[in-house]
Amino acid sequence: MAKQIRKAKDRMRLWVQIAFTAITNGYLIGFIQGKIYTGPAKNLCVPGLNCYSCPGALGSCPIGSLQAVLGSRDYKFSFYVLGFLLLFGSLLGRFVCGWLCPFGLVQDLLYKIPFVKKRKNLPGHGVLKWLKYMILVVFVILLPLFAVDIFGQGKPWFCEYICPSGTLSGGIPLVLASEPLRQTIGFLYAWKMSILVLLVILSVIVYRPFCKYLCPLGAVYGLFNPIAFKRFEVDQEKCVKCGKCQKVCKMDIKVWEKPNSLECIRCGDCIKSCPTGALRKGKKND
Repeated sequence: MAKQIRKAKDRMRLWVQIAFTAITNGYLIGFIQGKIYTGPAKNLCVPGLNCYSCPGALGSCPIGSLQAVLGSRDYKFSFYVLGFLLLFGSLLGRFVCGWLCPFGLVQDLLYKIPFVKKRKNLPGHGVLKWLKYMILVVFVILLPLFAVDIFGQGKPWFCEYICPSGTLSGGIPLVLASEPLRQTIGFLYAWKMSILVLLVILSVIVYRPFCKYLCPLGAVYGLFNPIAFKRFEVDQEKCVKCGKCQKVCKMDIKVWEKPNSLECIRCGDCIKSCPTGALRKGKKND
């Protein structure tokens, strides 16, 4: 009985990911008709990287929304989007990445596919992990603000040129459902498909390469990890620095040193593996 309970707890994160993905992309008519849902819920953001153009999406991606308001020719800034990111960041940090992001679920499932040798990181991980912050600054903030057309309108550069989640959940279903769209696809679609295919292959071998190296939303939430309400804590009196927490951590974090690292997605594997109970979930100012 105890073993069954443990297995159920181990699967809890997976089921939460599946349920949240299904709920936030539950507009089945959109997939059947190949049309994007445009109802009132689309004015609201969902926490994870959830493409606006996905036919089933019932809400908007916060990164796409941020680019839209920054690139607006009316020079109006939506404090709702900023407030949304601040709220979820300060409460949960990268818990969103580990439990609520649809593309995070895709990568987790791909990593379960058997392969000769699995890796935690790509070569050059120490440098590459900062790439997502550069993408956040350049593609999400600066380009929509300053690379504008003659009307002063910016565009969603990250969504248009990089985001593999948009290609998977938005681009592919819409192109398959629409003959006119299939007639118009060109280099940009091929470019984004190349990024998606590369990340799919890498995700079979390396754990969550998009989250680790490219995701600007993960970069935003990661900045909140050290101060988020929900956090991990280490009891230094119990910790024997055995390294088991880092061994099971697929994000390859020295948890005993940095339990609230910018890279931590709050999967909880480190807590389950700790032989002395030195690691625990905590709250700020506990």
